[in-house]
Amino acid sequence: MDPCPFVRLIVESLALKLPLAAPKPAGPGVHPSATPCFCKLKIKNFPSQTALVPLSTSPNDSPPESSTSALGFHLDATAIRRLSTKPVTLRVSVYTGRMGSSCGVNSGKLLGRVHVIIDLSGAESKPIVFRNAWLKLGSTETEKPSARLHLMVRAEPDPRFVFQFGGEPECSPVVFQIQGNNNIRQPVFSCKFSADRNSRSRSLPSDFTNNNANNRGWMRTFSGERERQGRERKGWMIMIYDLSGSPVAAASMITPFVPSPGSDRVSRSNPGAWLILRPHGFSVSSWKPWGRLEAWRERCPIDGLGYKFELVTDSGPNSGISIAEATMNVKKGGQFCIDSRIMRDSLVSLRSPVKGFVMGSSVEGEGKVSKPVVQVGVQHVTCMADAALFIALSAAIDLSMDACRLFSHKLRKELCHDEQDVFS
Repeated sequence: MDPCPFVRLIVESLALKLPLAAPKPAGPGVHPSATPCFCKLKIKNFPSQTALVPLSTSPNDSPPESSTSALGFHLDATAIRRLSTKPVTLRVSVYTGRMGSSCGVNSGKLLGRVHVIIDLSGAESKPIVFRNAWLKLGSTETEKPSARLHLMVRAEPDPRFVFQFGGEPECSPVVFQIQGNNNIRQPVFSCKFSADRNSRSRSLPSDFTNNNANNRGWMRTFSGERERQGRERKGWMIMIYDLSGSPVAAASMITPFVPSPGSDRVSRSNPGAWLILRPHGFSVSSWKPWGRLEAWRERCPIDGLGYKFELVTDSGPNSGISIAEATMNVKKGGQFCIDSRIMRDSLVSLRSPVKGFVMGSSVEGEGKVSKPVVQVGVQHVTCMADAALFIALSAAIDLSMDACRLFSHKLRKELCHDEQDVFS
């Protein structure tokens, strides 16, 4: 498999030193000894990023002993080519006060800015450090004491395998791999979606249902306490096959998506859930859980799709390792991402601890045609079967957008065999 070139531009080791005569932080309730400052990072033609900046009390100019989570810009081949033709400027603006805005007005007070010149020539093949130092905020001509910001700006190669569904997951599409710099599309997987609403057991391979369910407790949500006479979305499953026709991964809806009492939405307190499965042993009907995805409908601050993904361990049903949890705008869609630089907790992959980018998958907004693009870090793929797990997970999060659709709305025919749930 030929990966696509990516470069990750990383900003880390952020810390701030304030002079004795520094102005008081803006806004009530902010104490100078806490973390009253934040910064905004901006590169032309990229969305800005925001992070808290801790205060440093070290008496010398040594780098901070601890730092906030690293920020980063993900640069694909097109962006790399564009930014490699000439140096670009990273602008870091530091503010005192609370992050965010009130009534459309920025809540922070600008303390100063620094600029770092970025030259990405050669960054595809080797790490580059652009700056690792304390920088003075504001003009360097004044002799008055000024605040200083410490940061490290560096770039590192981050090659990824890139896949794209040839159609919406519920339409059982072919999945293509996008090869290298040439954007050649090569079919590597096929999908088979089923929505058997009349069978709760057919959505899982028989040996998993019979032998593993009681031991791991994953099927507990199919007990009588979850049986409802009202509407529910259940039995969805998508199988991933390699080019020889052998199943290599699956996503199975193990907990129905049902509206909370007196509502038409799936609540966080009662989410639907999927198992991501991989083949186990030599039998084509033997499967083992790899991950578990929960999804629900958030009401505020945005109308969003909430989700939580955890890796399944061999220690039992309550020992899953949570590695991704966020909310995605239902109207606009977004990006499902697993990234250790975003998550503070350590990750565990198929075989070893995870560092850096793991995967990302595009998700279109509700009602829009979705052909997910899936990126997977090369260090997490040793064979096509590894990649298939991420393809199945991508399909599950995409289908969750439909599963969490308000129950006052109808689903398309591919998603449901009950005609009263199909919109025209």
